[in-house]
Amino acid sequence: MTTITSQTVAGVDVAKTELVVYRADLQETLIVINELGPIKKWLRSLPKGSLIALEATSSYHIQTVELAHAMGHTLYVIDGYRLSNYRKGTGGRSKTDFSDARLLARYLTNELEDLRPWSPPPKGFSKLQGLMRKRSQLVQIKVALNQSWADEPMLKRQLKELLAVIAKVDTQIQKMLHTLIEEAGLTSQVRRCEGIEGVGPLTAAALATSFSRGDFKSSDAFIAFLGLDLRVSDSGQKTGRRRLSKRGDSEPRRLLHNASMAASRSDIWKPVYERYLARGLKATQVYVIMARKIARVAFALMKNQSEYQPAGMEGVA
Repeated sequence: MTTITSQTVAGVDVAKTELVVYRADLQETLIVINELGPIKKWLRSLPKGSLIALEATSSYHIQTVELAHAMGHTLYVIDGYRLSNYRKGTGGRSKTDFSDARLLARYLTNELEDLRPWSPPPKGFSKLQGLMRKRSQLVQIKVALNQSWADEPMLKRQLKELLAVIAKVDTQIQKMLHTLIEEAGLTSQVRRCEGIEGVGPLTAAALATSFSRGDFKSSDAFIAFLGLDLRVSDSGQKTGRRRLSKRGDSEPRRLLHNASMAASRSDIWKPVYERYLARGLKATQVYVIMARKIARVAFALMKNQSEYQPAGMEGVA
C-alpha cells in the first residue's frame, strides 16, 4: 500500500447538477455546479498534477474527467461496487454525497499503488459503446414485448407491427456500428474475432472495442476488464462460492454469453461443453466458462495480430 504525502488529493462525488468535492490537504469540502465554467474554475484552483478520484456515475462524470485530464491532473475513476465494499470495510455507517467525497479521497490516498490512472478512450470508443448499449436496450424491449403480448390474440397484429419496427431500427443500428468500426480502424480486429465459432459481428465488435480501451498486459487483465473474472471467498477448509465480478459494461458479457451458447453447438466447442457437463456443472456455468475461453482466444488473436486456428480449446483457461 502506498500512502501519498506530497501531492494534493481530491475526492469528487458526482451528481447530475453538482459536484461535491473534498480536498484532503485542506480538509475542505465544497460544492461545484456541474457545468463547464464552474468546473474549470475549481480545477484551476488545484495545484498542478493533483490526484482526483471520482466514482463512475452514468455520464455525469465525463466532462469533469476530460477537463481535469486536459489540465494536467491525474484521474482515477473508481468502480461503485469496489467503493461500496471499501465503505463497509472502513466501518462507514452512512452514505451521503459529502461522506462519499471524503471516502473517495481516503481510498485514493491509501490504495494508489493498486489503481490505474484514467486515460482518454481511443477514437470512436465512446460512440461505439453508447450505440451498443442502445441496441441492448432495444433487445430488452423486444424480449419484454414478446413475453407480455404473445398470449394476447387481440394484439397479435400490433405486436407484429412493433417487432417489424424494432427489427428495422436494429438493422440501422448495426449499419451505424459497421461505419463506426471502420472509422475507428477496428475492422481487421473484428474480422479476427469473427473467425471464432459462435462469435458474430456484434460480439466481435464488442470484443474489439473493449480491447482498444487499454494496453492490457495479459488475458487476465482483459478478462477482468470485461467483468468475467471470479471473486473467490475461501476460509480455512471451506471453499466458498465463486462469483463473477461483473465490473464494467454488461453488454460485452451478454454478447459473449450468447456466443458461448452458439459455440457449444459447433464441432470445435461441443466436446468442451459436454466435458464440463459430465463433471456435473450446470449449463449456465459452462456457458460462463466458455465465454471466458472465447474472450481469451479473442485477446490472443488481437494481441498477436494473428488468425484463428480452431484447435486445442481444452487448454484455454
